[in-house]
Amino acid sequence: MTAHAAYARAVLLRFSMRTLGTVLLLLFSNAFMTTAWYYHLKKTGWGLLAAIGISWLIALPEYCLQVPANRLGHAAFGGPFTAPQLKVLQEAITLAVFAGFSIFVLHERLRWSDITAFVLIFAGVGVSQLGPRFAGASS
Repeated sequence: MTAHAAYARAVLLRFSMRTLGTVLLLLFSNAFMTTAWYYHLKKTGWGLLAAIGISWLIALPEYCLQVPANRLGHAAFGGPFTAPQLKVLQEAITLAVFAGFSIFVLHERLRWSDITAFVLIFAGVGVSQLGPRFAGASS
């Protein structure tokens, strides 16, 4: 293997690991945030202040995962994504996590219109990932 090929492989592996790390951190952070935002809907006996307080406590780990995910994934920190790409990716992950939460925790089925909307948003993720990776990214 030539030095150039070895370097290219190392760069690809680094971006692959950063992409995987970013996606996993976003997945876990969204699990916390979805729980914080929607779990109280199952707890009809909780007062509003209790729901707010408990939701804030659940949301704290989300921030502890979200910030490192964005830093790991952003081009300014050596990651493979621009800020808009991170945001679109995060929204798609949020929808996937929410769909599972809605079905398995809230026991609310997704309607055909919900699924169609989700598919359109996932198509937006694909569009966002097209083109130059670092277009407009400044260092």
